[in-house]
Amino acid sequence: MAKKIQSQYTEDWLPVKSIQNGMIITSDNFRVTGVKIIPRNIFILDPDAQDNVLIALKNFYNMIDFDFWLVVADRPVDISVYMSQLQLLYNDTQSPAIRKLIMQDIQKGNTFVNNSIVDTEYYILFKEKSEEMIQKRIRLLINGLAGCGLNASQASNDDLRVVLDNFLNGGATTEFGTVMPV
Repeated sequence: MAKKIQSQYTEDWLPVKSIQNGMIITSDNFRVTGVKIIPRNIFILDPDAQDNVLIALKNFYNMIDFDFWLVVADRPVDISVYMSQLQLLYNDTQSPAIRKLIMQDIQKGNTFVNNSIVDTEYYILFKEKSEEMIQKRIRLLINGLAGCGLNASQASNDDLRVVLDNFLNGGATTEFGTVMPV
C-alpha cells in the first residue's frame, strides 16, 4: 500500500480554488461570500436610539433563514503616506509653534506604527452554489443592515483575503515575499 504524504502547507489541504468576484470558490464549487459592515459606535447615541438599533439587529438576525457566519477580522493600518506628508509639512513650515504641533502628530503616528495598530472589520459570510441566490442574499443582508442604521457592501476579493489570512494566521501579520535584512 502506498504511503500518503501529508503536506506541511495549509494551502494544500484548504479547499479553496480561488478568490474572484468577491467570492471564495471552494473545491466543491460552493462560493463563500457576504457583506462587509461599516462599523458604527452606537454607544454615543442616546439610550432610546441604542435600544432601537439593538432591537432592529435582533429582528434582522432572526429573519435570516440561511446559515451564516459573523466574522471579525483585523486589518493592519498603513499610515506611511500620511506620515510622509506630515514630514514634508514639517520641513516646509517655519513657525516653531506649528512645527511643534506637527512633530507631536508625527510622534503619535510613530506610536501607531510601532504598536501594529489595526482596523477591526465586521463581516456576515455565507456559503452557496447558486449565483442567483448569492445576489438575493447579498441584497437581503445589505437592505436588512440598512434598516438597522448600518452601511454594508459586498465583500471584495481583498476583504476575503484578509479574512482568510486572519483565520489561518491567528491575526498575525504576514510578510510573504519581503526581503528581510540580515
